[in-house]
Amino acid sequence: MADEKKNTEEFEVSGENVIKKIKELIHEGNVRKISLQNEEGKTLIEMPLSVGVAGAAAAALLAPVWAAIGAIAALVVKLKVVVERVDKTEE
Repeated sequence: MADEKKNTEEFEVSGENVIKKIKELIHEGNVRKISLQNEEGKTLIEMPLSVGVAGAAAAALLAPVWAAIGAIAALVVKLKVVVERVDKTEE
């Protein structure tokens, strides 16, 4: 039986680098959800990712969201990227 362990990581990035960072995270493949927060910790956008969708497939599914992320990045100098990862462990 496989159990899922959730881990959360936070990355502070400048607005101009946010899309690059999100694409890097998606390509890693074990990301369940990505959220963007402003400096005060307010969530601006959340992107749940389907389990098993990784790499180019995930990037293509998120294509409609890239414009919104770009608009947010243009308005906010510093963003926090919060990543929820899932690690499966066998028991």
